[in-house]
Amino acid sequence: MQQLTVKLSIPIPADSVLIGRVELEDLKRQELSGVYWSMQDLERRVSKGQVWIKENILYQPRFKKVLDVAHGGFVFYPKAKGQNWSFQASKMAEFLDKRFTDIFS
Repeated sequence: MQQLTVKLSIPIPADSVLIGRVELEDLKRQELSGVYWSMQDLERRVSKGQVWIKENILYQPRFKKVLDVAHGGFVFYPKAKGQNWSFQASKMAEFLDKRFTDIFS
């Protein structure tokens, strides 16, 4: 069997660093840890308006029982006029990633 050994140098710009995938994921989680989104933050993340988000995510029975803090979830559903929506950012981001197909199909 023949074998070829190659030495390769790849320059990395001074303003860049290489990190492992696991470390990157940890950094992303830490970034959202302890952060709460408003409805406007969620609109920016999903690139949809409040009406669409409510109809397709928040008030969908299959999602609401997972999301609502009243059921152990991570979304505060306003109970009175004037109260604001509140979303635990890290868990909402994870939910959106995992349920992307369910939400948009």
